[in-house]
Amino acid sequence: MNVLTSQIADGNGINEVSLAELIALRARVGSARMAPLSTRAARHGQQSSRLYGRGMDYAESRVYQAGDDVRRLDWRLTARSGKLHTKLFQEDREGCLLILLDTHASMHFGTRVRFKSVQAARAAALAAWFATRAGERVAMLGFGGVDQWLAPQAGAHGALAVCGALARWHAADRADQQQPLSDALARAAHVARSASRVLLLSDGFSCDAAARQRLMELTRHAGVAVLVTADALELELAPPGRYPLEHAGERREVRLQSARQRADFHQTLGAGARRLSDLAGSLGLRHASIDTVADPLGAVTDLIGRKRSPR
Repeated sequence: MNVLTSQIADGNGINEVSLAELIALRARVGSARMAPLSTRAARHGQQSSRLYGRGMDYAESRVYQAGDDVRRLDWRLTARSGKLHTKLFQEDREGCLLILLDTHASMHFGTRVRFKSVQAARAAALAAWFATRAGERVAMLGFGGVDQWLAPQAGAHGALAVCGALARWHAADRADQQQPLSDALARAAHVARSASRVLLLSDGFSCDAAARQRLMELTRHAGVAVLVTADALELELAPPGRYPLEHAGERREVRLQSARQRADFHQTLGAGARRLSDLAGSLGLRHASIDTVADPLGAVTDLIGRKRSPR
């Protein structure tokens, strides 16, 4: 901890990431167990099963494509759907969680308690502690303002590396550019071929039309979960009143009195969160939304962790 804290001043946990808080979150993760991978096959009623003696795990089933091995046809799903489906397998390997972190300028916003970016960092740290305590490695890819890659690491060192990167990336100078989510997903598929699961943390403003296909492609290789981090005003109608907002050092006051004004404001401000939530839901992905006030532990547990089964 001393090495990490000597590299960067600890933040206030409001508009700056507190490294000490991220490390302390370790105590909140008990005897972690990772949730079963969510695949399209599972959504069709299939259950993942190990094929003993082949050194490979069943991953999912998809619609048959030219060139697929006919010996791996999924006859049950074919009979049920009326379309040829083939089984896909993945080699046995140590599990790896890839955290895909949105670092766009839009994340540096908040009207309650903390910025969305700080809340996303807290959720990412919890996910890292979950994964490493469950015996998985953890990697992280930032996109948007900070475009950096943290290679997979195991154990406490892996989670600490994530916490340190979260603090450094948040404090770093960010490029004022918009990176489409589809580009980030394409890079994630390229650099993290060993990842068995992916957790996307974003406010959704980078979500573009091409992201749908990229997400579908990513689910062929990994279980994907989405945690939408939003401000309270992005998730619900604002009460009537005057709202002082600051951007790039410039202060403005937004007056929201009529129902129409409030509805239009909510429609615009919450567009990103709705777009990403709707996309994840339409693909059957595990997904949740949290505001900047909520404790992210519950959402992270629901998305990637599960409680130990009673004996």
